[in-house]
Formats: sequence, C-alpha cells, structure tokens
Amino acid sequence: MSQPVPTRDAFMFQPRRVLRWIYIGRLCLAAAIFIAALFVWEHAEANYTRVATLVLLAAIGFTGASLWKSSRSRGPLTRTFAYLQAVFDLCMVTAIVHITGGALSQFAALYILVTASASLLLPVGGGLLVAILGNVLYYGDVILQRETTLSAALVLQLVVFGLVALGTAFLSARLKLAGAGREELEAQLELARMQAEDILRNIASGVMTIDAHDRLLYANPAAGNLLGFDAEQMLGRPIGSFLAETAPVLGAALQRAVQRGTIVRRGEARINSNGRSYPIGLTTTTVRGDQTSSGASATVIFTNITDIKAVELLRLRAERLEAVAELSASLAHEIKNPLASIRSAIEQLSGAPRATDDERTLGALIVRESDRLSRLLSEFLDFARARVTHVQELDLGAIVRDAARMASAHPDRKKDVQVACSTPPSDQPLVIEGDDDLLHRAVFNLALNALQACPAGGHVRIEVGPIQTDEVPIGMSPDGLDNLAVALRIGNSGPAIPEEIRDRIFEPFFTTKTGGTGLGLPIAHRAIEAHRGVLIMDSNERGTSFTVFLPATQPAPEQHV
Repeated sequence: MSQPVPTRDAFMFQPRRVLRWIYIGRLCLAAAIFIAALFVWEHAEANYTRVATLVLLAAIGFTGASLWKSSRSRGPLTRTFAYLQAVFDLCMVTAIVHITGGALSQFAALYILVTASASLLLPVGGGLLVAILGNVLYYGDVILQRETTLSAALVLQLVVFGLVALGTAFLSARLKLAGAGREELEAQLELARMQAEDILRNIASGVMTIDAHDRLLYANPAAGNLLGFDAEQMLGRPIGSFLAETAPVLGAALQRAVQRGTIVRRGEARINSNGRSYPIGLTTTTVRGDQTSSGASATVIFTNITDIKAVELLRLRAERLEAVAELSASLAHEIKNPLASIRSAIEQLSGAPRATDDERTLGALIVRESDRLSRLLSEFLDFARARVTHVQELDLGAIVRDAARMASAHPDRKKDVQVACSTPPSDQPLVIEGDDDLLHRAVFNLALNALQACPAGGHVRIEVGPIQTDEVPIGMSPDGLDNLAVALRIGNSGPAIPEEIRDRIFEPFFTTKTGGTGLGLPIAHRAIEAHRGVLIMDSNERGTSFTVFLPATQPAPEQHV
C-alpha cells in the first residue's frame, strides 16, 4: 500500500521543529547585529563591537552544542534543555538591547519573541518564569545600569511582556492538547494502515487495483503468485495485455469495472500460468471520480477455488455413488439367488451318467461363468454394503503396512516396480476409530490401483501420518469434517490420467483395464466416505496420487445404517 503523504498540519506543533526555527533565528540575529556593528553603525563604540562579536561567537557555539545534543537524543526534549535555550536567548537579547539603546532600543520586542518560543517548549509555569526573568534582565539593564527613571511607558512594556507570556502559554497548552489528540489519532491510523497492509500481504486471496489507463496501482504478493508476475516490478505499468493471456475473464471484468462501472460479485474465471490452469472466484469493485491521480480505479479480489471445486465434486460423487449402490444391492440380491440355482442345476445335469462329453464341456463352461458372475455380484455387494459395522480402535499404520504388503505380492505388479511404505513405528501407533476390514479393503484397492497403473521401473509411494493444518483443502471443514486427524497418501510415478477420464475413474463399472470390474476405486471411495473421510485424486506429468483424510473418532455404527 502507498505511504500516506504528510500534511502541513502534521508538523504544525512539534518541539523539535520549533527548536530548529529557534536555532535559525538566533544565528541570523547574532550575525545581523555583528554585521551592523562593523559596517552600518558609523560611531559604534569599540566595546559594542566586541559585545556583538562575543554574541555571535556564543550563539554559534551554544547553537552548535544544542543541535548536537538534540540530534543525538531520540526521546522527548527535557525541560532543563528547554530552560537553557530560553535563558541563553534572554541573555543574548539583553546584550543586543544594551548595545542598541536600552529603553529606546527597537530590539526590546525580542523579549516577547523569546517568551513566546519558550512558552511553546515549556509548561504554563515555565513560560511565566521566562517572562519574569526577561523583565528582570530588561529592568536591570535599562533602570540600574543606565539610571533611567521608571516611566509609565516602561511599566506598560513590562506588563506587555507578562501578558504575552500568559497568552502564549495558554495557546501553547491548547496546541499541545490538540497535538496530543492528533498524534494519538495518527498513531491509530498508522496502526490500522499497518494492520491492513499486513493482512493484505499475508492473505491467500489476490488483491489488485488498476486505473482508467490500465496501469497497475496495487497488487499484493498473493496476486503476483496466483498470476505469475512480480507485483513490485509491474506497479505503474499497463497490465491489460498480460491479463488477456493469463486470465482473460478476470482482465475483462476489471476493464468493465473501470470503464463502465460494471461490477462482478462471486464470479468465476480461470488462470493459466506457468503451465498450470486452475479456477478462481472473483469480485470486483470500482471507485469513480478523483479518488486517484488517474480518476477512476477498479479493484479485484480473487482466490484459487480448486479445493472448493474438489469438495463440490466429492459431494456430487458421493451422492452418485450412493444412488448406484442402492441399485447395485437390489440387482445383486435379485440375480445372485437365481444364479446359484442355475449353477447347481447345471452341475447336476453335467454330472449325470447319461450326459455326453459335449454336455459336460458346456456344463463346465456355464459353471465357470456362473462363478465369475458370482464374484462380480459379490463385488457389487461389497460396493453397496460399504458400511462401518464394527467400530474399534485401530493402528492405521499397521493396516497400511499389511495392505501394502499384500498389494506388493499381487501378480499384476509389473517388473521392477519399487514400493516405498512410510508409516510411524510400531511403538508409536497411529490410533483412530474405524472398521478394520473396511479400511483394509480401501487401502488395498488404492495401493493395488497405483501398482497396476505404474510402468515397469517406476515406484509407488505409500505414507501415512498426522494431518497438517494447511493440508485440508478450503471448504472441507464443515458438515462433520472438522475432526480430520490423519492423512494417507498413495502415489506412483506413472503417466498422468487423461483429462477426459479423470472425472469418471470413481464411477462404478468404469475401467480401462482388461478384465477389470471398475469397482476397486468406487469401493475405496465408499469405504472412506463411510468413515466420514475424504478421498482426493491429483494427476499430473509427475504421476498420480490419492490422498485420504480420516477423522480420529467415529459415531456409533447405527448412525451409518
């Protein structure tokens, strides 16, 4: 965010600023008297010239020492320091009044100036003391040394000195009070500005502002990270052409906002940056008029909603799987019993003494196919009956190790595929509540799928551990998912899943494997969902990975029926 420009009022009353003006006035006055004594006064006494010289030297020395002291001190000025300034100035003014005519001197009014400046630096009582001291010095020089009678004009002049001291002290007190209030307000505004800047710098959402000439006025670090540019280097430069390539919908929304005042609430777009493409949610706002140096401006707030989209997809997938599961259970029940009767009848017919060789061959074929259909129906039922029926405390690390061992021994494992399994040690169990058989099936199916999809010479990674706070995707906490405790990750180094089938891999009966049933991943998904967990898939050129988030505890089994 841009730094606020200090206003003139911000410096209206600052002790150090008043002190600087005192330094300047003191040196100018001493130099002027010295020059006048040398070149202007034709009949100046030699003693007066010496006094003028001493005044100049004393002013230079004292002012230099005072400037060094005030520059080194970072804290507030002390009263002693302020009193010393006032006393020195009174003495200097007295010397000037003395050599310029005493009571007739035109420089007697300088006492008023010294009293006023001292009242700005000192409390009310301090200003009065300086006024009294000035009256004493003036009286001593005019009355005692020059033996002048105390006239009414002189008395009036002394009274004026006192009144000036009182008036200046009163105004100084009011100024200090107003200054204190202003300083407190400025401190609060500065704190609010710093807090706002800190928030904008650290939030995950991008914030970007452009003016009517398409120049970038502001962009927080998140905006640069999401769009793939250096925010500081782009400030003040046109950004429309960059947005047209990286995020055309976002750029168009900003242009409509800044040119026509059309704003977008809860819109969606995509960002294509550094070889990645992901969805964003965006909101725009506009400022019309002269709020900026360029007139109108428009601001967009946008954030990566990939995780939110993933959560929405998970919910839709779960609803779809639930509907298919109910249909599968009904069909499996309706088919399995007649299929068992058919198999039994064929076995009896083919085993009869009068059966021919062809009948026995056909009978064996029918029995084999019946067994295959029976296994398929059993998988249907496993898919439909993915319910937590027996909740107990389990060591998830032990389940993962056992499932990984079984998957590694499967005949579908390709040659030289390396399997790395990372789990907590046995003496540090990762305890959760769940159904042992159901979780084992889910982990086994995921591990087997990773092994089957991994090419020869590749590797499969299986690891499990406590969940990290920043791992849970945005939007996943609500609806009973706030108890997530552990994370299981299973990935391989195989090729990326083609875009056109990524949304279908969890559909029942969809498979790209020869002889596959297409129920392995749907069963795993249903088992994870039955445990109130979440299964997320990610696939890119580096491989495919599945991440499972599971809660630490489960409700009573009847809540799943």
